[in-house]
Amino acid sequence: MYDLVLAGGTVLDGSGAPGVVADVAISAGRIVAIGRVDAAEARRYVDVAGAVVSPGFIDLHSHSDYTVFDAPQAVTQAAQGVTTLVTGNCGFSPFPVVPEHASELRAHGGFIDGDMPWDWSSAAEFAASVGRLPLGVNIAPQVGHGALRIAAMGLDDRAPTPAELDRMLALARAAMADGVAGLSSGLIYAPAMYAATDELAAVAEAAAEAGRVYSTHIRDEGDRLDEAIEEALEVGRRTGVRVQISHLKAVAPPNWGRVHAAMAAIAGARDAGVDAHADQYPYTASSTTLTSRLPGWAMDGGVGALVRRLESAQDRARIVADLDARSGRTFLPERIVLSGTPEGPYRKYLGSDVAAIARAVGLTPAEATVDLLRRQGGVASIISHGMDEDDVRAILADPTVAVASDGWVLHCPGTGTPHPRSFGTFTRVLGHYVREAGVLDLATAVAKMTSLPASRLGWTDRGVIREGAVADLAVFDPAVVAGPSTYDEPWRLAEGVLHTLIGGTFVWEDGGPTGAPAGQVVRTGVSG
Repeated sequence: MYDLVLAGGTVLDGSGAPGVVADVAISAGRIVAIGRVDAAEARRYVDVAGAVVSPGFIDLHSHSDYTVFDAPQAVTQAAQGVTTLVTGNCGFSPFPVVPEHASELRAHGGFIDGDMPWDWSSAAEFAASVGRLPLGVNIAPQVGHGALRIAAMGLDDRAPTPAELDRMLALARAAMADGVAGLSSGLIYAPAMYAATDELAAVAEAAAEAGRVYSTHIRDEGDRLDEAIEEALEVGRRTGVRVQISHLKAVAPPNWGRVHAAMAAIAGARDAGVDAHADQYPYTASSTTLTSRLPGWAMDGGVGALVRRLESAQDRARIVADLDARSGRTFLPERIVLSGTPEGPYRKYLGSDVAAIARAVGLTPAEATVDLLRRQGGVASIISHGMDEDDVRAILADPTVAVASDGWVLHCPGTGTPHPRSFGTFTRVLGHYVREAGVLDLATAVAKMTSLPASRLGWTDRGVIREGAVADLAVFDPAVVAGPSTYDEPWRLAEGVLHTLIGGTFVWEDGGPTGAPAGQVVRTGVSG
């Protein structure tokens, strides 16, 4: 007697193969039969004829480790068919925590911190804390290079001493032993931006030794895109680590079209033996912290040091001059929208671009940026409309590029103007880019959300529909599925996903949340 049978759906197994009409039988949280199953053989028999049954979607690039404590049911993800969020990206992870640098680590990810308890030190303790939540999604943490650097040497703009580098590597190895999915870096953010390639390769040895992935927000996604891609590939060449280039893009109009050379470089490296891939979200805007637009020297010492620095008229003038020099390339005031900031004089401008804010306060865009950060304590999130639609489509059409959100909003409804990618990345691909635009076929799209990300993580029992695999599943109507969230109206859940199951338990059923605490922390290489 099976626990559950999903009957009569079109099964897309995640491999990219065409769909077949079949029943999927589940027992004890795993898929145990695929084919024809009689209703009398099931404790529960759910007719899903006309719908697609696929593996649950695995989001390779999420920052939800910072927000899951606030919204553990993760309705924005269940509504999309997402069953696993890989966190700790862009070098940001809330561990390891060492007492002498704890406040610096908290400030490092402060712009997305959803009121975490910070009751851990190690990756294992973080996993235990998350595991006590009534999770509606699986969480697979990575350890961030930025967090490792802070633990070893704080936020200073300098090279590590040999002892500090050894400390980073030891902490990285400890995190691998605790079951993290990989190592990430965020090379546009302080303090990671101060790291040389040699440092990155040294720390990546820990991921390589453990057979884990190295996910990297490369050093430059604009004028120096080619060099930044090459640096990521070089880490792979030196260490043998699996390289995952995060949210591949070319930023600013002068750089549009350069994604073709970037994809060719990644493919060429693969042909030469480097295990390198990329992922992407299906939007022409990014979202991050406004401080990422500042020169590196301004962030030496972290956000606290920046705020103190902004009290100096001389330093403010230096930052303004730097921003003005990059206007039209990496600083695009009319394309940068304020999406989140604490209470303060600039909060009323949420949803406005920097150019419009500057006009409202009677300053130049560079001056307004500096004044905003000064008066808002250095904490401001932005949406930056810097990419080209043709580039988005070219990357998406590549079957070796995974779909990933780079999101972190798990609750809905809410306030503010967050990026729609948290609400609709996966369903936007299925609805807009598959059904409406025909950029890729449905089976390929599903593979890019399931078996491909699973393979990057070295997982063999998730991201596929086969006997013995974990029963993390999505059931959706291909004629309806869509991501209606927009930049102007972000707080809209995905449409067209009928059911989302984690370990055979419904967390989203008949188009609504069940509240079932079926999620878990996925610890790679750790039994039990």
